[in-house]
Amino acid sequence: MPAKFIQDGAALDYTPVADTPAGTVVVQAEMVGVTRVDLKAGQLGSLAVTGVFEFPKALGAGSGIPIGTPTYWDAGGQVATKNAAAGANKLIGKCVKTTVDADTVVRVRMSQ
Repeated sequence: MPAKFIQDGAALDYTPVADTPAGTVVVQAEMVGVTRVDLKAGQLGSLAVTGVFEFPKALGAGSGIPIGTPTYWDAGGQVATKNAAAGANKLIGKCVKTTVDADTVVRVRMSQ
C-alpha cells in the first residue's frame, strides 16, 4: 500500500484534557508543540510544530544559547535550554538568534 498524504505537518491535531491557553508548550513523548490559540478541554485543536517561536529561556551562568544550537524544552522548569539533560529535555529545534545569560527569552525554529 502506498503512503497517503494527510496534511502539510506544520500543525498537528491535538485535543487537550483541560482548557489550554495560547502559547502553551505541549510535550507528547518526543514531540514538542505550541498552542497558537486558546483550546477548550475535549475539543479538537492543533499544535504548531514548525515555525519560529519565542520561548522563556533558562537563566544563570552558562545559559546563553548561540545561534544554530539545538534547543530543548525543560518541562519541569518550563524553560528552553541548550541542555538535553541526557534526554530528559525534549528537542524543540535550533536557536535562531544568539542569547546571553541574562536574556529571558530565546527564539527557536521548531523542527520536529
